[in-house]
Amino acid sequence: MAKFLFVYYGGKMAATPEEGAKSMKAWTDWFTKLGKAVVVPGEPTMPGKMVDKKGIKDGFVGVQPVGGYSVIEAKDIKAAAELAKGSPLIADGGSVAVYATMMMDMPKK
Repeated sequence: MAKFLFVYYGGKMAATPEEGAKSMKAWTDWFTKLGKAVVVPGEPTMPGKMVDKKGIKDGFVGVQPVGGYSVIEAKDIKAAAELAKGSPLIADGGSVAVYATMMMDMPKK
């Protein structure tokens, strides 16, 4: 099985505690349905910094900031994308980018 990074974009923030509880339940239900495919459930992300040769600045790459991430295990990228289709974020108008990860051997200290 390969690992895939799900990067979450868009969607909407809950306006009330009740909406927040409903959203949390939808995410919990989805992760429960994914079962052992979930390697790292991940977390929402906050505004960040962009670092390049010119220095450090507020910002992000792309059309909108990253809203969160997860690491999922699947047979291949097509299967991972099928799993991503069930994300509650999609029902809220957001999107999920699916990236294959590559295992690297790191030198040991």
